[in-house]
Amino acid sequence: MDLNALRVFERVAATGSFTAAAHHFHRAVSSVSRQIRGLEESVGQPLLYRHTRAVTLTEAGQRYYAEVRDILERLDMATEALNQPEAEPRGVLRINAPVAFGQRQIVPLLHRFQDRFPGIKAELQLDDRVVDPVREGHDITFRVGDLSDSSMVARKVAPMNYVLAASPDYLAVQGTPETPEALAEYDCLLYQGELGRQRWYFQQNKAAPEVAYELDGSLASNDAETLVRAALMGQGLVMFPTWLIAEELAKGALVPLLEGWRGEVMPGRRELYVLTPERRIKTLKVRTFMDYLFEVVSPLPPWDRWQEGIYR
Repeated sequence: MDLNALRVFERVAATGSFTAAAHHFHRAVSSVSRQIRGLEESVGQPLLYRHTRAVTLTEAGQRYYAEVRDILERLDMATEALNQPEAEPRGVLRINAPVAFGQRQIVPLLHRFQDRFPGIKAELQLDDRVVDPVREGHDITFRVGDLSDSSMVARKVAPMNYVLAASPDYLAVQGTPETPEALAEYDCLLYQGELGRQRWYFQQNKAAPEVAYELDGSLASNDAETLVRAALMGQGLVMFPTWLIAEELAKGALVPLLEGWRGEVMPGRRELYVLTPERRIKTLKVRTFMDYLFEVVSPLPPWDRWQEGIYR
């Protein structure tokens, strides 16, 4: 049996797509299809249903996929342990992160990491959707909030600390809001993603209730960087985590507002986590990245000490 065919089958089953598997292995779709047909002939029964828009596993394919995925992961770890007992980490590290966080934080982090460990190549997928890390084949996933993946090992990176801010030019014209209630008179630039348009929540102290405010403005977007750019040009107010706008705050390009209140964009307090499939945490490349991450990352500062940012 062709080991490469097993790897191709694992990717097709995980992604539900011949095309995605072909992109993963940098091969033609026809080549992937031939290998799957050959594998099905080898095991003597169909493993996949071919549909116009998707590929799904047969009942036999589901059983086979569970076994094959486990075997391939064990084989990769055994090969790594044999070939690199004391060596530098090597291989492709597949990372998934929210778009703005990936652009602002993971890209520079990866640059430094790969400079220290040149044997590591990286595939960075940026997506604000909540994806299945196992199905997508990610080694490392950064996620805010909901952790429903029982098969994942999760570690908290930092709390999410939000700051309401606007440019000096905007405030010079419109004035500075003194309370959350006053925000109804301001142009609030809102993020609009899978869960709909943001509401802003404010809490004056730990004993006070958290109050939600449905605000409006001239611009809503599913891209955080777009909203930050608009705020820098003086269009209105934004509320984003310190890791996204700390540089602009430190330079004075954005001014923090309502510093007597803690801001949020969802009820309660959310955290930033890094997740990895349980078996992959044992691989040298993943262990090395996780060690490096927690070597350089410092907990996000309290919400009134935004200047320190996320990384030293």
